Amino acid sequence: MEQLNHPKEAAFSSRGLVLGHVQSGKTTNFTAVMAKAADSGYKLFIVLAGIHNSLRRQTQARLMKDLIDENEASWMQLTVADRDFTPPSSGAVSYFAQTNRQHVLCVVKKNAPVLRKFRDWLASASDHLAQVPTLIIDDEADQATVASPTLNPLILEIMDKLPKAAYVGYTATPFANLLIDPSSDDLYPRDFIISLPKPEGHFGTEVLFGRDLLDDEDAEDLDVGYDMIRTIDDDEVDLVRPRTKADRESFVPDISGQLRTAILYFWMATAARRVRRIGNKHSTMLIHTSVNTEVHNSFREPLDALRWSVFKSIESSGAIIDELRALWEQETAAVPAVEFDRTAVPFDEILPLLPRVLDDCRIILDNATSKVRLDYEGDPVVAIAVGGNTLSRGLTLEGLVVSYFVRSVSAYDTLLQMGRWFGYRIGYEDLPRVWMTADLQSWFQHLATVESEIRRDIEMYMTGDVTPMTFAVRIRTHPSLGVTSAAKMTNAVTASAAYGGHRVQTHVFDLDRAVLLRNQTAAKTLLNRLIREGFSLKHDEREDRFVINGVPKSEVLDFLKDYSFFDDSPEQRVGDKGLRTLLTEYIEKRAKAGSLHTWNIAVIGRGAKVGSLDQADRFELAPGIAPARVTRSQLSGELHDIKTLMSRADAAVDLDLSKQKGTLTEPKIQELRTEQAPDRGLLTIYVIDKESSPGRPARGENRRVELNAPEHVIGIGIVFPNVSGDDSTVENSYVSAAIPELEEDDVAALDSEDLGDSVGA
Repeated sequence: MEQLNHPKEAAFSSRGLVLGHVQSGKTTNFTAVMAKAADSGYKLFIVLAGIHNSLRRQTQARLMKDLIDENEASWMQLTVADRDFTPPSSGAVSYFAQTNRQHVLCVVKKNAPVLRKFRDWLASASDHLAQVPTLIIDDEADQATVASPTLNPLILEIMDKLPKAAYVGYTATPFANLLIDPSSDDLYPRDFIISLPKPEGHFGTEVLFGRDLLDDEDAEDLDVGYDMIRTIDDDEVDLVRPRTKADRESFVPDISGQLRTAILYFWMATAARRVRRIGNKHSTMLIHTSVNTEVHNSFREPLDALRWSVFKSIESSGAIIDELRALWEQETAAVPAVEFDRTAVPFDEILPLLPRVLDDCRIILDNATSKVRLDYEGDPVVAIAVGGNTLSRGLTLEGLVVSYFVRSVSAYDTLLQMGRWFGYRIGYEDLPRVWMTADLQSWFQHLATVESEIRRDIEMYMTGDVTPMTFAVRIRTHPSLGVTSAAKMTNAVTASAAYGGHRVQTHVFDLDRAVLLRNQTAAKTLLNRLIREGFSLKHDEREDRFVINGVPKSEVLDFLKDYSFFDDSPEQRVGDKGLRTLLTEYIEKRAKAGSLHTWNIAVIGRGAKVGSLDQADRFELAPGIAPARVTRSQLSGELHDIKTLMSRADAAVDLDLSKQKGTLTEPKIQELRTEQAPDRGLLTIYVIDKESSPGRPARGENRRVELNAPEHVIGIGIVFPNVSGDDSTVENSYVSAAIPELEEDDVAALDSEDLGDSVGA
């Protein structure tokens, strides 16, 4: 509300964007904004509610219940749940002649014929609209609004008919909106961008999949996610989705493997929820393998056959009971109910309820051609929903417990919006499960990292001297995924990123024996040469840390040339540039500016405080440098990813901390480095034990497995000094909108005296 224009202003046309989380309550948020705006004097409320009838109907029903039913005398409705906009016979003038006493609500889907009718109806009352403050809420603002040759102009034409209009887009996938050309008369959020805080109890991307460590973040602050994701073997994909278009007509899915396991678990989880009698009365499973309706239809008979087969086996006390018991005990052990203050439901309490659950379960094929759709307005629903696009954006699947997802996608926004498993799971927080391929899991983890970086950029707008017109939010790219569709990327530019003040660390490794031995040789060569040349070595025996100060940059560059980076992780590669190239370019550019000519090098071992050490724990890199090997187990998956290598304190290993009191925070380390080593870089070297078994698992950490490398692994971290003034940037894996240069008059209007600190790409 602080960002909206005052309704008594003579004229305004503003644009803003609200970034929420998938299935997090964005509708509740904009309903509250509409209520406050109505109290403040806004009169016309237009809600653009997606592109499907189901979402428009759901939104209309929500607004009637939460906004209008308690205050009917104050509202006139141009639309109802069962009917999109049609011009009222009484005409537009009669509606807007009454707006001093009432508010007008119109909920329309983004459909060209509907929007044309609405535009023309508004035009018929043009003489009255100058006095009608209007709030336009664009739900799913990245869909059909941006770069659509038909719908985008219609939305802009509707705004042109309204002399006093504030446009606010709501989305959880803002990529397309952030890449609109800011210099055009389009819907770039030039006035404000707001990131809604993550609501308590919300299951989002990071909670389920974890994410990578951001610059300057400590591993202790990182949410590793819950153990709720299950892997579908690549071989199974061909059993649940036809390989070619020609195979669609005759395709019959094979309900076996992980799909069968997921369905069995769904029925048991539904029974467990009935035991608890808490939360949402509905229970849903989503199967999403294709957008093709023929494929959806092919699932009905096999799913019904499995349901009937399991029902008969339970009734006859068949072998299925032992299978179900083993599966339930395995899953309840993976995510203990006590973590959510719930009581575990024993299998023996579930078993008697399973026949009724199976009898209640319905197979719903939900797509554009379906006559029977998901409907949660009546009695409790137990449904296995098979669908595509109609289930992939905006629409809430009530009581969603299990998702089975193998849909191929090519862009961030499409992939993220398909995550119907995000949201609230009150009363059954320990029960949700998602089955998907390993590739999809890694993509969602990447998206969790992208989301965190975007929200961190948006925080800059809270400083007061940074706006969406002076700093464009950067979006990290991925080698296998597009940020959004090509049409929406037309105005995107490659954004530069600098390493100044940041930490870079290796966390994904190539475990080929030859590569590991080569990296050991690179570390030994560097350290032996420095010892031979007489560089002073400091050894903190208790902390097991070795520090060499004042090393020329040439030594560091030679080491980087010899060290083999693993460049298949998305954040470590940009086109044909790997991390070695990016780091080397940055160091050379900073050296030309007079910095990074000198480095400190630290070798960091396990430390005596971790436990007793003997010679067998150590690995000799050079005379006098034999650190105890550190333990870094890996996350399960295709990449050998240890998640994080450095601790926060490692970034201060070469500093004088004798006068330091209290917790060594990240800002304090930055301050100390600026005081003691303003132009000096730090290279840290670790010897990671080749076995590296996981320790006692914390929440979510049961996804970790042994590193199991053929040789000990050399990991490295680099800490760059802060840079005052303009940093030397290198091309990095980000895109952003192209912010236009400010004219002199624009500069004069800004409060900031030095735009150099606030303008960025």
